[in-house]
Amino acid sequence: MIQKIDNVLDRVIEKESNLSVAQLGLVERIRYSEKQNKLYVFTKAIHSTHGCCTLLALVQQSDTLQDLEQQFKKEFPEHWVQIVNV
Repeated sequence: MIQKIDNVLDRVIEKESNLSVAQLGLVERIRYSEKQNKLYVFTKAIHSTHGCCTLLALVQQSDTLQDLEQQFKKEFPEHWVQIVNV
């Protein structure tokens, strides 16, 4: 399971920087609930003191998180996947 998770984090690319989610350190931690058969992917929230920069970053992050969720669902079709922004 760890190798599959690492593969997803390496495969998902943030389009603005052209770096992988793994390289950016976007995912803080991942938890698996066997009871719920669910993967929880905890991502780092974007914080900025400039409103316009925060808005643009959130839009970009939203696209990346959608890609991340899709790739986790593709890699782990037998599990529910939930992205949690912390």
